[in-house]
Amino acid sequence: MVANRLSKGITGIAGEYYVAAELSRRGFMASITLRNNDSIDILACEPNGFKTFSIQVKTIQNKSKRWPLNKKAEHIKAENLFYVFVMLKSEFERPEFFIVPSYELAENVKNNHLTWLNTLGRNGQPHNDNDMRSFRDNVDNYKEKWELLK
Repeated sequence: MVANRLSKGITGIAGEYYVAAELSRRGFMASITLRNNDSIDILACEPNGFKTFSIQVKTIQNKSKRWPLNKKAEHIKAENLFYVFVMLKSEFERPEFFIVPSYELAENVKNNHLTWLNTLGRNGQPHNDNDMRSFRDNVDNYKEKWELLK
């Protein structure tokens, strides 16, 4: 856990820089996009330029392995679009990274939301539909799966 909690904005920026650094360390060229891009945080390519891809970064500062998303995550899918979920740790520890292709994320988020809707909530009440979604990887299926980018 990060010793001094960062603001939401700084947390997101830190995650983007950690992902760009990790991509660079692995031989990719990575460029963080301007803040006005809604669905792409990093553009990356192999050094030869033959394969390019877009990355959406989501960062948390806790150990829950649950990243909040919204409904649009169910619909944004492309062969060259990946999500990298970052879990920041203490100041001197390397973050954990979870790499998920957008097609798999869309299905995961959609199915998890449908399961939630069909499960009774507090006091046996049905859940009300909303635009909130989340991604979880409690069993580390996507942890450090950088090879998905190759």
